[in-house]
Amino acid sequence: MIDKLSWVAAYPEIFLLVMTCVIAIADLSVKSEKRTSTYIITLLTLATLCILNAVYAVHGQTIVAFGGMVISDPMGHWLKSFAALAVFITLVYGRDYASGRGMLRGGELFTLSLFALLGMYIMMSGHHFVVLYLGLELLTLSSYALVALRRDNANASEAAMKYFVLGAMASGFMLYGLSMMYGATGSLDVAVVSQQLTTGNADSRVLALGVVFVVAGLAFKLGAAPFHMWVPDVYDGAPTAVTLMIAGAPKLAAFAIVMRLLVEGMLPMALDWQQMLGMLAVASLLVGNLAAIAQTNLKRMLAFSTIAQMGFVLLGMVAGVNDGTGSNAVNAYSATMFYMVTYVLTTLATFGVILLLNKADFEVEKLTDLAGLNQRSPMMAGVLAASMFSLAGVPPLVGFYAKLSVLQALLESNESFYIYMGVFAVMMSLVGAFYYLRIVKLMYFDAPSAAHAAQSIDAPADAKFVLGLNGLSLLVFGLLPSGLMILCAQAITELLV
Repeated sequence: MIDKLSWVAAYPEIFLLVMTCVIAIADLSVKSEKRTSTYIITLLTLATLCILNAVYAVHGQTIVAFGGMVISDPMGHWLKSFAALAVFITLVYGRDYASGRGMLRGGELFTLSLFALLGMYIMMSGHHFVVLYLGLELLTLSSYALVALRRDNANASEAAMKYFVLGAMASGFMLYGLSMMYGATGSLDVAVVSQQLTTGNADSRVLALGVVFVVAGLAFKLGAAPFHMWVPDVYDGAPTAVTLMIAGAPKLAAFAIVMRLLVEGMLPMALDWQQMLGMLAVASLLVGNLAAIAQTNLKRMLAFSTIAQMGFVLLGMVAGVNDGTGSNAVNAYSATMFYMVTYVLTTLATFGVILLLNKADFEVEKLTDLAGLNQRSPMMAGVLAASMFSLAGVPPLVGFYAKLSVLQALLESNESFYIYMGVFAVMMSLVGAFYYLRIVKLMYFDAPSAAHAAQSIDAPADAKFVLGLNGLSLLVFGLLPSGLMILCAQAITELLV
């Protein structure tokens, strides 16, 4: 019999599932072209989830529920709160864009987004291989449908097909790896697997092969090289509102499943998977930054930028365990969590500007479409410039402190190889600064074309207000990062106890 505490631990997921079903049914009677009532109810649901999970996280209680299959802890709840906020902001930015492209004939954009969020929540709460995999599949299947939402668009259909085929292959990798872990340890429970690895009762050869497949599947979900092939095509082909949906909140879920599987479940094998993550980090930094320089398409450039940013995320995961001890684990993993949260915040601001610049008859595709943006809208140019400086790691924006915290974790490991990796990351950041600053140069120093100069920028008031707060947050968290950093450190400390 399931105890009351288990239901308490699952309240956010239950509320989200119920409200998603209610919204799907209620939308059937909505006649508004912009699905106004559906939109408002969806935002209220997301705001409630954000607050509910923040309250859970502040209480700091860890509950292992449903026979060990689900865990309710501060890290999971903070990530859920941030994910709900990210989806909230995405829908505010993307509603006008979706309406102008026939994506709001029904309420699928809202219901699929909520189902994707439910998948993220399950990934963040899962403490059992089957639960984690079910959450991952719910997220990916919803994402496939979102990418193909513009049924009359050939590029979107092609992107959805590529995403589906490569995503299915990556899911197969992960499932095969998890099955090997089960064969070697005799359990699907994350805590039991960790215990079996600690006692040394498992077959080391099967474990090593299983970890390789698990890491490969996780690398695909993160978009790390050489498992990055889907990222540029999907980012470019998907409707921009859906691109932001994929580029934002799911990164938090990917971080959560990495922590659940590798840190909570396979920490005794950290020296094995850290080597793999280190290779993926170096490849991502190299491929992402060098390929981004050659791009003229804005969304493809941002896709390769994402690959490079995920390289920095993986660097933080590499520095947690040294010489068989986890003395640097809290520092390294909290820096990684901080980096992921601030990266999502910056991505929201970046794509928010792009979404608000798009019109029903005009799509921002080329870098040159941003030429002279400061003359047309100083506010949007300022937010996009702040985003680019943050991604490049220029102080005092939050991206600088995020990169600095990861580099500090590498230095404090006292491992010469990790220090060399940090130096390499700094060199690649200098390369990356070129394509970020190129956008700033286009906005402030190039003249707009006659066609662009004649276009008015009349974004919805709610979207402009949220965009202003989003851009301001990049500066505020850059100047005052300690609060968010302490929050991440406390969440990771509670996780590792």
